[in-house]
Amino acid sequence: MTAAVPAATERIAVRLPNWLGDTIMAVPALSALRAAWPDAEVLAAGPWAPLLAGQGLAEVLMAYPRAWSGRLRAADGLARFRPELAILLPNSLESALAARDARARRRVGFARGGRSALLTEAVPVPEPRPHQIDEYLLLTERAGAPAVTREPRLTPPAADSAERAEVARLLGESGVPSRGSSPRIGVQLGAEYGPAKRWPGERVVEFCRLAADKGATPVLLGAPGDTAAAGAITASVRVPSLVGRDRPALLPAVLAELDALVSGDTGVAHLAAALGTPVATLFGPTDPRLSAPRGRAAVSLTHPVPCAPCFYRACPIEHPCLRGITATAVYARVMEVMHA
Repeated sequence: MTAAVPAATERIAVRLPNWLGDTIMAVPALSALRAAWPDAEVLAAGPWAPLLAGQGLAEVLMAYPRAWSGRLRAADGLARFRPELAILLPNSLESALAARDARARRRVGFARGGRSALLTEAVPVPEPRPHQIDEYLLLTERAGAPAVTREPRLTPPAADSAERAEVARLLGESGVPSRGSSPRIGVQLGAEYGPAKRWPGERVVEFCRLAADKGATPVLLGAPGDTAAAGAITASVRVPSLVGRDRPALLPAVLAELDALVSGDTGVAHLAAALGTPVATLFGPTDPRLSAPRGRAAVSLTHPVPCAPCFYRACPIEHPCLRGITATAVYARVMEVMHA
């Protein structure tokens, strides 16, 4: 049974997930809360919350660090907000403790992690597990906010914004032709989950050569930790690289400046799809039924093998699932989604 609806003037706190992709998949849950209680003051707390600035999803965006010392300070900020309703998207004991200590009258979360006693509404974990977006929406629906969309949508930075100007400068310095000269296709190298989600380097090299031969401009993307992988690729093929040269706050502008993205199952793929940038996501160890980016401009590719999905962080064999996805197949799907 759906719980009683809180008053429209109440304060609502949403504890966002810790990962970028999961944060993007939580956007429909935030949209549901905003639609149900347009006059409520909403606080969204999580490591990636600042990326949601300017989207009209929450009045307060609180960076919630992963380090324990930072989390204690953030929990104090949550307590000062004094929410009436707390939606806990992570399954952690810590998130439930913080909501209880903030004296939220209603604390809605999944009955996991030994925390049911800390919740006022402990929602059973669905079996079989649905897509992550739909799973988060089960919590807002239980709170009284039905889904209004099941597709994350974010507005990209304006074309004349400082962020877009900075990214345009970085692209120019990297040797990327001006917008419109040739299709810009980003290739995301990294994945925080582990190396099992990464397309093998030799496939990236083949894709960059093929894209260039077809008149497109591939651009390597990644965090500073992906610098070595980028170096191995640029040693084999001439390709512009932004790896380690941008910063998280610039990610939306980077993706807005691209015509398409190729990525493993990473948060960057979800952000691109939400911004409307065409994206081809390569799935190997994880299951696209649970976490594929949603959107008109999103497609997923797999190479079926008996051991996938295994959910391993590092492949113990020859990585057949992602190694089997060819550059030719990826380029064809990129062109398909770009012109859809």
